[in-house]
Amino acid sequence: MGEATTVDGIVLGAGHNGLILQAYACMAGLEVVALERRDEAGGALTTVEHADRPGFRHNTHAFFHRAVTTLPWYRDLELERHGLRYLEPERNVVMVLKDGRALEWWTDLERTAASFAAFSRRDAETLRRWHDRFRPVVERILIPEATSPPLPAERRRETLGRTAEGRLLLETSRLSPQTFVMQEFEHPAIQAGLLFFNGLREVDLRLEGFGHHIPALLASPAKAQMAVGGSRSLADALIRAVEDHGGRVRTGTEPRRIVVENGRAAAVETTSGEVIRARSFIASSLNPQQTFLDLLAPGDVPHAIRERAEGFRYNLLAPLFALDLALDEPPAYQALDPAAPPPFMVILGLDHVDQFEEIVRHHAAGTIPPTVMWGACPTLFDPSQAPPGRHTAFMWEKLPYRVAGDARNWDRLKDDHARAMLDLWRSHAPNLERAVLASMVRSPLDTERAFPNMRGGDLLVGAFAGGQVGDGRPFPGAGQYRTPLPGLYLCGSCCHPGGNVTGLPGYNAAQVLMQDLGRRPDWLPPPLERRLEATRGRA
Repeated sequence: MGEATTVDGIVLGAGHNGLILQAYACMAGLEVVALERRDEAGGALTTVEHADRPGFRHNTHAFFHRAVTTLPWYRDLELERHGLRYLEPERNVVMVLKDGRALEWWTDLERTAASFAAFSRRDAETLRRWHDRFRPVVERILIPEATSPPLPAERRRETLGRTAEGRLLLETSRLSPQTFVMQEFEHPAIQAGLLFFNGLREVDLRLEGFGHHIPALLASPAKAQMAVGGSRSLADALIRAVEDHGGRVRTGTEPRRIVVENGRAAAVETTSGEVIRARSFIASSLNPQQTFLDLLAPGDVPHAIRERAEGFRYNLLAPLFALDLALDEPPAYQALDPAAPPPFMVILGLDHVDQFEEIVRHHAAGTIPPTVMWGACPTLFDPSQAPPGRHTAFMWEKLPYRVAGDARNWDRLKDDHARAMLDLWRSHAPNLERAVLASMVRSPLDTERAFPNMRGGDLLVGAFAGGQVGDGRPFPGAGQYRTPLPGLYLCGSCCHPGGNVTGLPGYNAAQVLMQDLGRRPDWLPPPLERRLEATRGRA
C-alpha cells in the first residue's frame, strides 16, 4: 500500500442517510469524506431532465417525502438556510374508484372524516376514535423510537408495559395491519385505502407485529410532502450542509475494499487503487451484502456475521415500476371536482380490499397483477419542474422483480406494460389522450442497475420480516449501527427504522458515533429509555 490520504472519517455511499451522518460528524469538527460510486450524490433523490424534452424534470425514484420538515435533522442541519423548501398539499391523497367516487385524505382531520362518512359513517367515527386514542402513542413513543437507536426487544417490551400508551401500542402491534383494518373498519374501499399504505408502500399487510402501523397513520399529523424544485433539492441542501462544515463528497469514486488492520476498519481502497485512511471511523450506507461480503475479506469478520449478512432478506412487494409523462396539460380526473384544491397523491385501480391477496399472489408467482398505481402531477404545485404552461406527471406500480422468472424479461416487457398503465390512467383522465408529449419508463431491474444497494429493486433496502426490525435490523449483532468490526458503522436504510426518505438511520447512527467518540453535541437527544420514562406518570 502506497502513501495514503488520511481523514477522520469515511462514509461509503452518499445517499441521504450517509450525507446526514457526514454532516453531523463535520459539525462536530471531524474531517469526513463521502465516497459515491455514481457521478452525482444523493442516492435515490434524483430529479432528471427528460432526454428528449428539455425543461421537463422527473423525480425518478423518490418523490413523496412524509413529514420531512418535522424531522430533527431537517432543523439541526439548517436545510432551509441551504435553499430547501417543502410543500404539503392540503388534499393530500385521493383514491379514485371505478364507480366515479373518491376517498380522500386531507391535512385537516375533519375533511378526511367527511370523506370517510360518504362511504361509512361508522368508519368516520372509527377514524376519529383511533386518531384521538393513538395520538399520544405517536407523540410519546413512536416518534422517540424512530429518532433513537432501538432498544433490545425484551427491554422494549418491559419499558412499554409500564405505561398506558405503551400497553396500547403492544396490544395493537400483536395484530397484522390486515387484521386491524378488517376488525375496525367495515367498508371495503376504506379498508383497501388504509391497507394501501402498508401493503403497497411499507410492510407485508399479513405480518403480525405491525398492526399499530394503521392507527399510527390515522393519528399522525405528518402527511406527504414534496421538495420544491424536485427531490434532488434535498440532496443539494444536504451536500451544501456537509460542505458548509468542511466535509467533502467525492463522486465517481467506488470502494473496492475496506482495509482491516489489527482487527479494526482502518482504510478504504478504491477501484482506482487509491487508499484513504480513517483515524476514527468508516460508516457504510450500503446494504449488508455489499458491506460484509463484497468489501470485507472473509477473514476480517466472523463467519457467523457473513452468514447473517448473506441471509438479509428483501421485500417481495417493494420493486417499483414507473411511468413518467411530459404533458401539455395536467391530468383532469372525471371523478374529481375541478373547483376543489388539486389532489396531490392519486391512487388508481384500487377499489376493494380483496385485491391485495391477488397482488401478493402475482408477486410470488412472478406474474403481473391487475394494475394498482399511484402518483402525482408535481407541476400543479411547483411549476418550476416543467417549461411554462406545461406539466409533468407520473404513476408508480409495485411489480415483481423477476417477472416470468427472470428480471431481464423487463427489458422487452416494460414498454408494453407502460402502455397498459397509460390506458388505465386515460380511463380516469381522458384528456391524457391528447396531452402526452413524451414518456419515460423505469422497471424494477432498472432500479437495481442504477442503485445496486436496492437489491432486487427493493427501494426500502430490506424486508421488515424475519426479525429484521428494531434491534434485529439488519441482523442481530449489528442492530445498534455498530458492527462486530471495531471502527465500522452502518447508517443506511438496512438499519432501524428502515427505508423511505426519513434520514433517520443516518441520524440515529450519528448519535451512536458521537457517543463512541466521547462527544456530547447540543443536538444529541436524551437516551430513548429516558424519553419513554417521561410518560410513566400517565400509566
